[in-house]
Amino acid sequence: MKTKNSVRTRPWKFHWIVLGLIVLSLTHCKREDLQEENIYDPSKEVLITDFYPKEGGVGNNLVIYGSNFGNDVSKISVTIGGKPAKVVGVQGNAIYCIVPEKAYDGDIKVKILDGSQQLALAVSKEAFSYTRKLLVSTFLGKYYQVASNFEEKEGPFNDCGAFKGITWLTMDPKDPNHLYFTADVNSCRLIDFEKKYVSYFRTDLDRVSIMNWRIDGNQDMIVSHNHSSDTKNGNYIFTRESNFLQKKAIEVYARGVNGTMIHPQNGELYYSRYRAGDIRRYDFNTKEDKLVFSNPFSAVAVYMVMHPSGDYAYLLEFEKHYIMRTDYDREKKTFKTPYTICGAAGTAGYADGIGTNARLNSPVQGVFVKNPDYEATGGDQYDFYFCDKVNHAIRTLTPQGRVSTFAGRGNNGTSGYADGDLRTEARFNNPQAITYDETRKCFYIGDTGNWLIRKIAKEE
Repeated sequence: MKTKNSVRTRPWKFHWIVLGLIVLSLTHCKREDLQEENIYDPSKEVLITDFYPKEGGVGNNLVIYGSNFGNDVSKISVTIGGKPAKVVGVQGNAIYCIVPEKAYDGDIKVKILDGSQQLALAVSKEAFSYTRKLLVSTFLGKYYQVASNFEEKEGPFNDCGAFKGITWLTMDPKDPNHLYFTADVNSCRLIDFEKKYVSYFRTDLDRVSIMNWRIDGNQDMIVSHNHSSDTKNGNYIFTRESNFLQKKAIEVYARGVNGTMIHPQNGELYYSRYRAGDIRRYDFNTKEDKLVFSNPFSAVAVYMVMHPSGDYAYLLEFEKHYIMRTDYDREKKTFKTPYTICGAAGTAGYADGIGTNARLNSPVQGVFVKNPDYEATGGDQYDFYFCDKVNHAIRTLTPQGRVSTFAGRGNNGTSGYADGDLRTEARFNNPQAITYDETRKCFYIGDTGNWLIRKIAKEE
């Protein structure tokens, strides 16, 4: 029985083997024929007939259609807007390439080369519509691969060393050429765009957490001292008329001030206290200092950012990995008990999503930026961009409570240092500070772990 079955199956297997050999032979012949057909013919013209897509930005794939391109990638040169594009494949009537940076003019040219000699040139009749993309770049500071080589110094933009401990970024509301940042126990700095120079900003305080600005008069600077004494003032006013060289204390003892904010209409100062676990309100007119509400947790850092309307503020619970919202009571001139807007208290993680379905890991500074797409629908016009420090990302929170990732975690999805496309390439290392420059229409990021100031802007 076994022998019979074996004999019967052998011819059947043989037929399949023969059929397979025939198919392979025909396929091989077909490939050879196709290769012969796709070889560049110097007696024929090279033409570009079309391309797809018609518009895009750096890093997008582009297919150029035409004829007589050949089949050798090494002999193909493509430029878009005068910039060389990476060619990833060619097959007779189609070239596959990647759109380069700054291909603004959009003209497409294909060259057939023999070494350095140009054999043929084709130019598209239609221009590619180049879209300027938002990119991450390194704005200020030197990246040190070896930490022990670190150098801290004042200097011009191209030679200002690096910056340890970047904590909080703020633009001077009366001088768009001045950007300041605090750095905890390290040196505060002034970045002067007009002079293109970075200098020390000296406070004579051993640990500076936050800078803020009064809304009235000279719009003086408010600097917070994050100390551990119950008998020391926590906030100081640096006067503009002294060029921020002289300070005077706000006569209220405050320990562990991590967050401050100023109401944009009434001008009251709100500040958080680390050990006490509360938010307090100081009125510059009456000198009254009083409790607004207790934080759900004590001995945690709470950073605070006011909405431009003054209608509400966000409280970023750093160690507890979530963000709360507190609404403003205009009659009582104070904020109400806060509630969770996104993330889950005490649960660190990384997930985009709505409300408590989103996961954060040590959120720090944030900034409200107007979104023109909301104008037609009315309501709140601002998105909130914030540093999700330990997730090494910049996240976005919409007025509806949706959290998404704006920039960072490119390549391998973790920390690092890389410029480029917001999501696929850019990487940060514990970004902690962020501000938006209305004049230059860009973000500045305190990339604390890399000791740098990064920039997010459209290609220039």
